[in-house]
Amino acid sequence: MMKKVICIFAILQIAASCGLDESTVFDTPFINVTTSDGSYQTIVGSDVNNINTYYINLSSHEMTEEVTVNYKITVGAGLEEGIDYSIVTSGNSVIFKPGVYKMPIRIRWMPHALADEDADNTMTIELESNDRGFTLGLPGPSGLSKSLTITKKNL
Repeated sequence: MMKKVICIFAILQIAASCGLDESTVFDTPFINVTTSDGSYQTIVGSDVNNINTYYINLSSHEMTEEVTVNYKITVGAGLEEGIDYSIVTSGNSVIFKPGVYKMPIRIRWMPHALADEDADNTMTIELESNDRGFTLGLPGPSGLSKSLTITKKNL
């Protein structure tokens, strides 16, 4: 008799605890900007002579409509367009078509030693807005990856 009571009690405990281990899944669509390896900050040598590609990434469920993302590029006073760099990608927005989750921004870096290494030798690509209200940067209070900072250094 005691075994039956224990078995019934155990079954009731198991039934009552069903669902306690369920976790809440967060499906927050977000947009971030990174290097090709996922970093939100990077260094470019002053001797570099190539076109680097940086990416605006869309993280969401499968979309059936376009998403437009606006961004701005801010250049520090220590860098000079045409001497240190040239922005290859035109405009200040990208459009994610359905099925596309990564859009490039290309910048040509030119070999030129920095005159003042203590000046602001950075370029920042910052996400400003989107037409779907998606989170800019990684979800959470830090907002990491809402902007990408590229620092040119004499190496």
